[in-house]
Amino acid sequence: MPLRLPTSRDEIKDIQRNRKWRAVDQARRVPFYKGKLDNIDLRKLEDPNVWRKIPILDKEMLRNLSDQEFYGDFCLTPADGIAEYWRSGGSTGAPLFYPRSFTDVEYTLASFARTYACTGCAQGGAAHVSFPLGIHPVGHLMARAAGLAGIAANWAGSGATTPSRMQLELIQRLKPNIWMGMSSYGLHLANLAEAQGIDLAESSVTTILCSAEPLSDAKRTKLARQWGAQVRDTFGMTEAGLMGAEDEAGQGFRVWSDMYLMEVLDPATLEPVPEDEVGTLVVTPLWTNNVTPFLRWSSGDLVTWRESVDGAGPFSVFPILRHAHRTTGFFKIRGINLNHTEFEDFVFQNVHINDFKAELVTTRDLENLQISVEVRREAESGAVAAEFQESVKNTFGLTPVVIVLDRGTLAKEFESSVKTPRFVDRRL
Repeated sequence: MPLRLPTSRDEIKDIQRNRKWRAVDQARRVPFYKGKLDNIDLRKLEDPNVWRKIPILDKEMLRNLSDQEFYGDFCLTPADGIAEYWRSGGSTGAPLFYPRSFTDVEYTLASFARTYACTGCAQGGAAHVSFPLGIHPVGHLMARAAGLAGIAANWAGSGATTPSRMQLELIQRLKPNIWMGMSSYGLHLANLAEAQGIDLAESSVTTILCSAEPLSDAKRTKLARQWGAQVRDTFGMTEAGLMGAEDEAGQGFRVWSDMYLMEVLDPATLEPVPEDEVGTLVVTPLWTNNVTPFLRWSSGDLVTWRESVDGAGPFSVFPILRHAHRTTGFFKIRGINLNHTEFEDFVFQNVHINDFKAELVTTRDLENLQISVEVRREAESGAVAAEFQESVKNTFGLTPVVIVLDRGTLAKEFESSVKTPRFVDRRL
């Protein structure tokens, strides 16, 4: 049966101690780990030196396996059978499809249901679910878990499932107090609403739940302003489940450490880093390993952690994990690297601009940065464009071509995309 919330850190340590043994025992049963765990003494897993003998596992190791090798050599056959398959969330390479047993699903739904209580979403509320619904599990798991938390759910899906204009109509008609989806789609809906003369800040939504992509401070502020709602982020991975959520905005994720063993390691030495220092996240699922026995899974996330952080309520027993929000996404133009995340934050801090798209284009054999913007209804577009062009030049050392679009133009263009394509390289 799914776990109740632990009441102390000592209780969490007891759970980890017992479940680590089973996690290693599960892995020893599959051919993939043959010979890799022979020197691991199950009686001494609490010894950090023994635990760190377990090899790190990453996605490239699994991608090097054929389907036959993955399902035959890495996966277990659970006693209760396979319930469903979940697509991995990586953005590069061929996706993996992880089998999940009925027991796995039960514990995963419990991990998702915790999100609602942690973020202050009370029983009896109603949620509009705009996460994509399909082979990636976050959307349908958030919707299914809402029922466990006593919250009604409208399974709208992304704009590719339910057109965004209809989603705005449903929000106005059904009056949910929770909206959930990717942060970029939340901004997209707000920009479309503004173009239609709808003020989402006056809607029934009081809480926004985000996941599946980085949520910067600038994005959070813009979402809160446009929707007139508190914004809470959540954190998970397909290999484990929904691992944590914010109980306070911007303070980091309370990680369910009774369900997932978390390590934050130096990327070069793979030794543990002190609290508040950036390291790479390594996770061992303790309850959702009945088919895929992940041990010390390296997710590629760069994070900081802190074991003890004061807070009110039952979730303060859990440690805090914070994303470092580092990214490799950038444009290089005329010898200047333009970091996508930094530029997006820069634009979203401008209260006169609703939405934007940045493109690299070739004009008369010259490379140019072209930025299309939509200006808020009450602002004078020419003055905003001129001021914005100058601020980009002063901040990033590039003078862009700024194009002012009619409100709603980008909303139509972005409609069919799961993740909003705000950065496009169109150079010849």
